[in-house]
Amino acid sequence: MNPPATQREYRLSAGYRNYVFILLCLLYLFDYMDRMVVTSLFPFIKQDWGLTDAQCGLLVSAVYWTIIIFTFPVSVLVDRWSRRKTIGIMAVVWSVATALCALTRSFPQLFIARGVIGIGEAGYAPGGTAMLAGLYPQEKRAQVMGVWNAFIPIGSALGIGIGGIVATHWGWRHAFGLVALPGLIVSILFFFIKDYKTVDLLKTVKGGDRASPREKMRAGDIFREFMATPSLLFTIFGFPCVTFVTVSLMTWLPTYFHRVQGIPEARAGVMAGAVMLLALIGSPLGGYLSDKWSRHRENARPLFAAITTLISALILFVALHFSDADMRYIGILLVGLTIIAFLPAAAAITQDVVHPGLRAISYALCVVIQNLLGSSTGPIVSGTISDLYGTETAMSVLPIALVIGAGLFFGASFFYVKDIEKVEKVNLEME
Repeated sequence: MNPPATQREYRLSAGYRNYVFILLCLLYLFDYMDRMVVTSLFPFIKQDWGLTDAQCGLLVSAVYWTIIIFTFPVSVLVDRWSRRKTIGIMAVVWSVATALCALTRSFPQLFIARGVIGIGEAGYAPGGTAMLAGLYPQEKRAQVMGVWNAFIPIGSALGIGIGGIVATHWGWRHAFGLVALPGLIVSILFFFIKDYKTVDLLKTVKGGDRASPREKMRAGDIFREFMATPSLLFTIFGFPCVTFVTVSLMTWLPTYFHRVQGIPEARAGVMAGAVMLLALIGSPLGGYLSDKWSRHRENARPLFAAITTLISALILFVALHFSDADMRYIGILLVGLTIIAFLPAAAAITQDVVHPGLRAISYALCVVIQNLLGSSTGPIVSGTISDLYGTETAMSVLPIALVIGAGLFFGASFFYVKDIEKVEKVNLEME
């Protein structure tokens, strides 16, 4: 699909646009380094403070809980104030909070500091997504978002790996301080980038054409902007179906390999990590393929998300029923490659079908729903099924969630083109 010229949002040179893109990628990298470093420090913190496993788990949950609470209000600042300033401030907050973790002297203090990290990170995914949508034209959005999202597993792996090494040689407090510094440096650079002006929330008067006078959008208009966009709603609720599975796999794959296949715990963790790292390939590849298909089919993005999610469900179902352990692992590795491929196309949809002045809020809604219904519930539901019926049974029901997600993305494909046609066309202006 070739969008009209008015939707081509180039406002910077190619070199400068790529410079901003690199900064966004680095911030996502440091975002997840700071978020995940604590997991490799559990043995050291437990030894110093005598924490339980449940308390260690709370140090991870604290980040996600504050993200859920603060994502929407911070995203309003991104859309209605300044992407550049809000993202810069957020990065400073999460970097400083990570450094403060090194100075804590008790579990409550560390828990609060981890919660502040979540406040800082709350609006980065929506803010970064909105900025990418403004930097690149519609036909390239999925591709750049695919590359950008690949920095999530890179940052997670680096945070966990560096944290363990530093803690072993110099202590766990130094690990927090070390991973905090790079993000702080990049956040300062971000204050000085070029950005576009905040988009006025104006709509074309009903019954007029694009040349007609526009009026300011009221709260009811904004609400209808989201509720009257079926492709967005289908996509937003398709997201948690996939994250339900991905977070369940990240949480329980090591246990599955150990309990069901008798693999030693250390090796089981490495095997599970390899599955997740395949997102480095799956995310950029998914973005590239969906954008390429979009040139020939208008509703390619929701269809691509539906097809790749359904393929992941089929591969996971078949893999879990292989009697040969090697074939089973190969199948699960393939799932690691395909299950993330939906993300760039689905994220691009949240930007394609809404008013340009509401892009961060659009993705914020997606983040809240996927965390509430997917990321936070998947491990709990899977763990409960595992307690009642065994780990193998808990894993075997995961494809059902993927099939539901594929159906929702497929539903979005019926409305995507019409929803794009309704979007207010806005020419972005430099600050």
